[in-house]
Amino acid sequence: MTIARASWRDTWTLWQLMRACFGRDAYDLLSIFAILVWPGDITLKAISSERVVGFIAGSRPWKQDWAWVVALGVQPDFRRQAIASRLLAEYEAQATRSCVRLTVRAGNVEALALYHKMGYAEIERRAHYYGDGEDGLEMEKRLTAC
Repeated sequence: MTIARASWRDTWTLWQLMRACFGRDAYDLLSIFAILVWPGDITLKAISSERVVGFIAGSRPWKQDWAWVVALGVQPDFRRQAIASRLLAEYEAQATRSCVRLTVRAGNVEALALYHKMGYAEIERRAHYYGDGEDGLEMEKRLTAC
């Protein structure tokens, strides 16, 4: 498996992958295109046998000392192969900020286990964050002093 930068040419593929990973929470096609072309954002893809099997997208807000993971997903049939861990580690290396933050569904046990294993800690619970009313957990990993 290799990790490479994603570009606007990956819009359709990442949209399909996001729908497979997130269902109702997937971003629309135009939003994915915007993520891929926005200056300063980082979007990486995991490729196995010429197939995109995972991705991570994140932003580095201007004048902030933290980066934000917008989405991280792996094709269901490729999970439990450390792809998400590798994508997240590569994103952290490229983020050039002192902290990385993200929001995850409070009930997403697998994602929470990954983030805890990777050194993330809950910093805030956002009540009714998702459209169906589920809470979101904002998490942070300090790469250096924030």
